Amino acid sequence: MRIGLSGGASSVDKMIEQAKRAEADGFAALWYPGAIGGDPLVAMAMAGRETSTIELGTSIVQTYTCHPVLQANRAASVAAAMGREGFTLGIGPSHHPVIEGVYGMDYGHAGRHTEEYVEILAPLLRGEEVDVQGEDWTLHGAGRAAPPTHRVPLLVAALGPRLLRVAGAMADGTVLWMGNARAIESHVAPRITRAAESAGRPAPRIVAGLPVAVTDDVDAARAAAAEQFVVYGQLPNYQRILEHGGVEGPAQAAIVGDEESVAAQITGLFDAGATDVWAAIFPVGDDRGASRARTRALLKDLAND
Repeated sequence: MRIGLSGGASSVDKMIEQAKRAEADGFAALWYPGAIGGDPLVAMAMAGRETSTIELGTSIVQTYTCHPVLQANRAASVAAAMGREGFTLGIGPSHHPVIEGVYGMDYGHAGRHTEEYVEILAPLLRGEEVDVQGEDWTLHGAGRAAPPTHRVPLLVAALGPRLLRVAGAMADGTVLWMGNARAIESHVAPRITRAAESAGRPAPRIVAGLPVAVTDDVDAARAAAAEQFVVYGQLPNYQRILEHGGVEGPAQAAIVGDEESVAAQITGLFDAGATDVWAAIFPVGDDRGASRARTRALLKDLAND
């Protein structure tokens, strides 16, 4: 099973050690939120030099705050610094409270904005010329984009129909958060796969990100998830994917239970159409370290199965 973990630590040195340990333990990937360490790309590049097989991906970096040419150049720089394949660029438009409330930018056409962004970024990552005249983004010629020295797959944070089409037809797939097996099977996989097939593209990746805790106290786990991930139940984009999953909030979407139950739920994600699972380990109970260690031990076993 392709199982990855959340990436990020309190220093660059610790992020490097985290990547080396995850690779040694057999995990397929580490997925880094865009705000880790202010910007995780430098640390990811350094971690990539100290590892050889593990995938390092962003989940995600924002589109609104970075022109697609600059984004392509950032990705090319990471790939060059790593000196190998294994860097994956996950992008997304973020959310209204962040883009408008914090940055003061117009979030009124997030779907159009992201589609035009990918229309420019995806070919730049392939080293192709670009000629796009859009309403939100425009580029004539390759501009100052430097083609990556190693292939950089592009994933789009796609929760709704339009961006699932974009992710399948124009990118290499999607990286999800809070999309459970039911949402993947009924909503995500059919739409993104159909889009890829219609565009003549390879089968898309579906990276399913969810909170995970192995525990004997399911009620306590649900309560912990409700507290730790409360913000995701308040954002419209996530509310829609949770609805597709038939759950009311992050506490119900989280994968919790004993070893047998969690293993079955993770297998269910792959059965539903996920190609990868990104497990965000969260602690339950007073002994947070022991809780995380128990969850990681099961995930390690599954990753090496």
